[in-house]
Amino acid sequence: MEKIVIKSIEAREILDSRGNPTVEVELETSQGIFLASVPSGASRGKYEALELRDGGKRYYGKGVLKAVNNINRIIAPKVLGLEVKKQKEIDDLMVKLDGTSNKSKLGANAILAVSMALCRAGAQASNLPLYRYIGKLAKNNRKKLPQPAFNVINGGQHAGSDLDFQEFMIVPQDKNFKKSLQVASEIYHELKKIIKEKYGNLAVNVGDEGGFAPPLKEPEQALDLIMEAAKNLSYSSKVKIIIDVASSGFFDKNNYKLRTGFLNSHNLATYYLNLIKKYPIIGIEDGFAEDDIKGWKNFTARIMVIGDDLLATNPERIKMAKKEKLCNSAIVKINQIGTVSEAIEAANLAKRYHWKTIVSHRSGDTCDDFIADFSVGVGADFIKSGAPCRGERLAKYNRLLRI
Repeated sequence: MEKIVIKSIEAREILDSRGNPTVEVELETSQGIFLASVPSGASRGKYEALELRDGGKRYYGKGVLKAVNNINRIIAPKVLGLEVKKQKEIDDLMVKLDGTSNKSKLGANAILAVSMALCRAGAQASNLPLYRYIGKLAKNNRKKLPQPAFNVINGGQHAGSDLDFQEFMIVPQDKNFKKSLQVASEIYHELKKIIKEKYGNLAVNVGDEGGFAPPLKEPEQALDLIMEAAKNLSYSSKVKIIIDVASSGFFDKNNYKLRTGFLNSHNLATYYLNLIKKYPIIGIEDGFAEDDIKGWKNFTARIMVIGDDLLATNPERIKMAKKEKLCNSAIVKINQIGTVSEAIEAANLAKRYHWKTIVSHRSGDTCDDFIADFSVGVGADFIKSGAPCRGERLAKYNRLLRI
């Protein structure tokens, strides 16, 4: 059987959903050209692999020509002629070529763009849909669609409001993905109507991930709006809620600096427990800052205690969190670690610990739908890709519908 090899790789700078530069790669084989583009986060954890930016005046310092050049001049010559089905070997080669602990030499955005395009080429060479090919790489034979978590109200660094918490997500409880998408879309439109009535036309502006950003200050206000929309549609019993607090964004010298006042870890945990009693919350993501180990340890709520900044899709961080008993669920963002192979390793490790896994987009994203296939391939429990709104968010949900 003919081996399918990399014939050429060309990288370029494109713009993401926030209008900021990001990296796109075209990888060519005898079977065609395979594209991949890399997302970017607004609230990035300190343990994430480094997203290489140019600095200077161009694009306010956010250009990615250095990363593009690293692909075209350094990575491409080393991988040309290699077999596309050697995903882990080529990922490992790029990591070694970088030679740093956080991919700061070549840039995680450079390495990941090649890794994703390579994965698509490998799927084609294997005559498999991408999700099945990723399942093969992950040694996962269980094919299921993840439950979607839709971010319908934005705060924190994703919006310009006074709401400290970053994401308020609804999780429809229907086992049918198509029905879940319908429920989310209907609640989203009902929520828009309610917000417009209460706060005026300007209040239905949306944040980075498509969720509404009304002038709210307290999480209870956001939760009440969501529950009102669900109740109006007779969906109260059909949706649960996950909150992404993104607390590292307002952690300051052992205290959490909320607009409503300062709280220590203990008081913040008590606040979460009161919210859980009042609302149908099934998960709290990044409820404590990435270095507030004591806060994580002391929070023992019987819900999904989800690590994002804490874990950074890094197998070593996941092992640490398991040992210290800090959380029981993991966000998986492939650009936090920088290769498809390492993201698969992180997801598999979390599953081995019997944690829930949530594959996630980023607030600065593209219409690349890779994570939809990835979520199915690794057997993730959930996927979060923003609101049922905006092309770069719906690209993932619509791909799941096709799967």
